[in-house]
Amino acid sequence: MRPNTLREIEEQPDLGITLSDGCRLSVRLWRPVDAGSDPVPAILEYLPYRKRDGTCARDALTHPYFAKRGYACLRVDMRGNGDSQGLMADEYTQQELDDAVEVINWIAAQPWCNGNVGMMGISWGGFNSLQVASLQPEPLKAIITLCSTVDRYADDIHYKGGCLLNENLGWGATMWSYSSRAPDPALRPDWREMWLDRLKNEPFLPALWLRHQRRDAYWRHGSVCEDFSRLRARVLAVGGWGDSYKNAVPQLVEQVPGAKGIVGPWVHKYPHFAVPEPRIGFLQEALRWWDRWLKDIDTGVENDPDYRVYLMDGVRPAAWYTDRPGRWIAEDDGATSHLPVQDWHLTDTGLVPAPGALDRTVASPQHCGMAGGEYCAIWLGPEMPGDQRGDDALSACFDTAPMATDTDIVGAPRLTLSLRSDRTQAQIAVRLNHVHPDGASTRITYGVLNLSHRDSHAAPHVLTPGETVEITLDLDHIAYRLPAGHRLRVAISTAYWPLLWPAPEAAALTLSQGHLALPVRDAATGDECAFPPPDAESPWQTETLRAPDHVRRIETDLRSGLVSLVIEDDFGKDRDLDHGLINGSIARERWTIHPDDPLSARGWCHWTDELERDGIRLRTEAFCEMKADNDRFFLHARIEAFENDTLVYERDHSEEIGRDHI
Repeated sequence: MRPNTLREIEEQPDLGITLSDGCRLSVRLWRPVDAGSDPVPAILEYLPYRKRDGTCARDALTHPYFAKRGYACLRVDMRGNGDSQGLMADEYTQQELDDAVEVINWIAAQPWCNGNVGMMGISWGGFNSLQVASLQPEPLKAIITLCSTVDRYADDIHYKGGCLLNENLGWGATMWSYSSRAPDPALRPDWREMWLDRLKNEPFLPALWLRHQRRDAYWRHGSVCEDFSRLRARVLAVGGWGDSYKNAVPQLVEQVPGAKGIVGPWVHKYPHFAVPEPRIGFLQEALRWWDRWLKDIDTGVENDPDYRVYLMDGVRPAAWYTDRPGRWIAEDDGATSHLPVQDWHLTDTGLVPAPGALDRTVASPQHCGMAGGEYCAIWLGPEMPGDQRGDDALSACFDTAPMATDTDIVGAPRLTLSLRSDRTQAQIAVRLNHVHPDGASTRITYGVLNLSHRDSHAAPHVLTPGETVEITLDLDHIAYRLPAGHRLRVAISTAYWPLLWPAPEAAALTLSQGHLALPVRDAATGDECAFPPPDAESPWQTETLRAPDHVRRIETDLRSGLVSLVIEDDFGKDRDLDHGLINGSIARERWTIHPDDPLSARGWCHWTDELERDGIRLRTEAFCEMKADNDRFFLHARIEAFENDTLVYERDHSEEIGRDHI
């Protein structure tokens, strides 16, 4: 195999792969110009997020890099999205995965491919990389999965700890908008027919997801944790502490032989351009992975530590960070399950090393959680958890004395509680916070639990009021240094809005015993591993027609008492300087609740999307909202489509769905 000298590359913006059922998928392909005479391995990224005007910025930085180093890189629009034909019914369907297997086999058979294929992606692409690998297509030798999960029920955007995440509506609103956009009219002569077909058939996914409130067969499909042994392709897993998907990397490292993991301080972005800093040379690390498993070059990746993570210094709370001080640490064998734990006990006197009496009631107002930040920080606005003091005041808090030494928390803290409830249905949110000497409170990590799911996510059962039960919940994985002289706090609330949809009734929980198992690693004295500096290809060339802007604000109506989180994400409007397509988007959300009434909860989303070229102006307005009573959820959605400001399509969708222990 030729060493990685830089090769001249060519790009095809709309290569077609016609599947066995006649559906044509649109592919953007980068490959060496001489690949026909000197075949190369291929790297597939397979997404619904529109290669023509959606992922262009990151594609430009990433795929040409690998192509110049001897790879064919394919960015495929999934069926029903972007410039590909067909319709998409849901995320991670068997159709989606079967299409991917067919694409992989097609790639491997091309004269410019040597038969070896890798698959890479972040978020959706990270999910389906794992899921396709579990199907074991013969050409697929290795994957790199970023910001993904191994359990679709427990650790995606739908449910967490058996609680309904409001991201179920929020991200569903994104897809309601995203997948109903038109193809680029320059590429498809039948673009209008394709667009109207999408508009008529686009599913309202939040309702579909809400019809599965338990961990049933729907969620087991695509959850690779059901059988890790099916992952035979070599797995490199990457994540970020600022992201929602913090747990998959250590799970994959622990469960999949030969898997390696990297976790930095980043939000939901590729690590060579992510924030907060420090970024790393992700492309160089990925190249080492591909070269070893797709070209059989000895790059030494087998000898890398199993788990390389960024241990963040404890810092002041902020809604956004541009950089995080800290150091890189490494575990040679496994991730964190072998690390020792410190035992801390929740007592009437605080969080202490020895057991003691505990009799504490917590009954949080429904707006507790407003400082929680976005569930999944991605849009580069003020999305991180801010100062927790406001939420702490609405919670039951247990503090340590000032720590005598630096404490390196590495792993997933586990909390066990004995409690009783005055209602049959209740939820609990647990935050592990860093309390500064002046009282400022930084969230380190958190976990939540629907108490009806205390024994099983598949077979929930209600509480008996007044009966004491024992529960255990794991907080999200983290690597964080609590400085000497600062305190550790466990903050417990019965509400976490707007991250979680509230239980039907406001519950009071009485705590009678509590134990925190805190994973603590010997304090690191410096970097234990290192990465090259970030590298990338030339950025996407655009003309900015409207600059992006991101707003988060909390409003309190002093007349009604309603408290609202208002989100306005204007992603700007740009013209592609290569092919001329103009696109722009604005997303708006409003999450409203009354502190005394869980049934006052309302979620509302509105996306505007614009697509323009050569005198054609296309726009969609996508709306959705949700509310609930004691027994049912009420969802309504509407989509409007405009061509040159003339309404060409409109549709309403309304649905009532029963509450099932939620």
